[in-house]
Amino acid sequence: MKNILVTGGCGFIGTNFVRLLLREQDYNVINLDALTYAGNLENLKEVEDNPRYRFVRGRIEDAELVSTIMKEVDAVVNFAAESHVDRSIKSARPFIVTNVLGTQVLLDCFRKAGCKGPFLHVSTDEVYGSLSEDDPPFTESNHLLPNSPYSASKASADLLCRAAWKTFGLPVVITRCSNNYGPFQFPEKLIPLMIINCLEGRSLPIYGDGQNIRDWIYVEDHCRGVLAALEKGTSGSIYNLGGNCELTNLEVVETILRLLKRPRDLIEFVTDRPGHDRRYAMDIHHAQKELSWKPEIDFETGMERTVRWYLDNRKWWKRILSGQYRSYYEEHYGKEL
Repeated sequence: MKNILVTGGCGFIGTNFVRLLLREQDYNVINLDALTYAGNLENLKEVEDNPRYRFVRGRIEDAELVSTIMKEVDAVVNFAAESHVDRSIKSARPFIVTNVLGTQVLLDCFRKAGCKGPFLHVSTDEVYGSLSEDDPPFTESNHLLPNSPYSASKASADLLCRAAWKTFGLPVVITRCSNNYGPFQFPEKLIPLMIINCLEGRSLPIYGDGQNIRDWIYVEDHCRGVLAALEKGTSGSIYNLGGNCELTNLEVVETILRLLKRPRDLIEFVTDRPGHDRRYAMDIHHAQKELSWKPEIDFETGMERTVRWYLDNRKWWKRILSGQYRSYYEEHYGKEL
């Protein structure tokens, strides 16, 4: 049985991955999370008593803490990241500290501890830049052309991981995924924001003309792709994980309105984001061939599940919006965040 360090396990995708591991695998899981604004310990309250799970609060750039944890670890799955483009435009520094410095600290400590691996780094399609409507989808051999401070920090982390593999022979695997959606996603992201605004009777702000295209993948499909890369991936390899589902932002919002039976006049077009990438699309043939993985949940099914989850978990997102979710940590650990 492997001991796996999952960083950022209280965030959206990390939460779903930890739940998948404990539900379907026999790994021991150490969850290292700083519990910044998007990390919610309450997401994993159902597994807190699982003997194969342990939570550690801390930052991945804390070399002393990470070094201590690595002595217990066989493999690493690095979800920890600042991940919101708008926030990176306002201030890039937190993204450089966590996404770049933090990744290097993890790699250094992993190497010094002699961990067997793999070291799986979870990245994003945004490192590739933007596509025109006529361009073929991104492949793993595309040049990295990031267009925001967030994507630049993730591209930097990818290159540090590649350098660790090439220089030190570390068993590094990189996954790059398209836009995720599903349970536990922090309300600042497009789909949960639009669902909650609908339920609250507020307007639905859409950047520009709403025709920016993204490839959408249900979070459980992504997590299964990460697990496949962890178990079957080749050291030094990169795997694109996408949903084969290109939709405009406007189409996504219209789907939410239809599922919630809300009027279209709630849509409000707002000034576009600076440097807004026009289109992302992922070629996933490499992952399909080498990992025997493919997305299983179509967008309509995934959105029905997602909308239902936010309807059934109003207390969860209302606590987040009010800031009350932080009290869960204080109640269980006796410390203020």
